[in-house]
Amino acid sequence: MKQVKIDQEECLGCGACVELCPDVFAMNDEDNKAYVTTPEGGNQDCIDEAIASCPASCISNEED
Repeated sequence: MKQVKIDQEECLGCGACVELCPDVFAMNDEDNKAYVTTPEGGNQDCIDEAIASCPASCISNEED
């Protein structure tokens, strides 16, 4: 099963993933970085677009 992950150390906090896929990603107001709300994923096209749009390339969707 694939699992969506964000490398918190690499995240720039731009919010692109949250805008594209709010059912899977959200922003942490404390450190202004994105995090995954639904690790098991959601709409795969949406997740793929978020991965492609991430300027830090810190989102992955890999087999567990």
